[in-house]
Amino acid sequence: MLVSGDASVSVFAVPKMDCPSEERMIRLALNSFHNIRALSFDLSNRRLTVVHDGEVEPITAKLTTLGLGASLQETSTADTGTVTAAISSATSDAQESGTLRWLLGINAIMFLAEMTVGLIAQSAGLIADSLDMFADAAVYGLALYAVGRSLRLQTRAAHVAGVLQLVLALGVLMEVGRRFLFGSEPESLVMMIVGFIALIANTVCLLLIFKHREGGVHMKASWIFSANDVLINLGVITAGALVAWTGSSYPDLIIGTIVGLIVLNGARRILALKA
Repeated sequence: MLVSGDASVSVFAVPKMDCPSEERMIRLALNSFHNIRALSFDLSNRRLTVVHDGEVEPITAKLTTLGLGASLQETSTADTGTVTAAISSATSDAQESGTLRWLLGINAIMFLAEMTVGLIAQSAGLIADSLDMFADAAVYGLALYAVGRSLRLQTRAAHVAGVLQLVLALGVLMEVGRRFLFGSEPESLVMMIVGFIALIANTVCLLLIFKHREGGVHMKASWIFSANDVLINLGVITAGALVAWTGSSYPDLIIGTIVGLIVLNGARRILALKA
């Protein structure tokens, strides 16, 4: 039996813990245990590591009531380094999840807004940027899924996001080609206003993701998308100004092509990422 006050690490096998909903259930169940210092979830291997003070039996009993098949595998006394590392890992996962939820929400809203306005304003640049926003929202959703999971799953999530970017980039280039052939009359003022709003949104995203840019593969992919988005928005604003100045739709189509190529290059970089 461990002496109360000792820092201990207890590892549980949880056979029925295979998605974030079970993770949330466990967090809520153990929320009232003030002697728990950190929880670390390995969903791919269905293991839970608990850093705690005092005896493990009350924690084991609580987990048993959840019906997830939890069983204690081992308990050992933790040194200071182990405790610090576990707490740091748990904190990092929580921070990544919070950041990605904000990024997902911002990009989902901007996708709907830009697509609607882009269709009304007949702007290839805005439509291309809205599709990029959609791809980003998907990327952030996949990255959110990958938080706290194995390196293999993080890499797989990043690569799925890269493939999605590749498909959307090709779609953007096809749409630009269609507009080159059949013509369009983009509204420059609307392009600049929406482009500026999108620039603000993506700058906020870039600042949010900045401190996680050297994290796992899934976070590196998110950083690449966010950095590309700021460049794309500057391009859309520039295109709007050139359309107003020249009275021609070509600047919009050229920027739409550049956006497609930027997204295509982003997909290439992400698919090249390794764990």
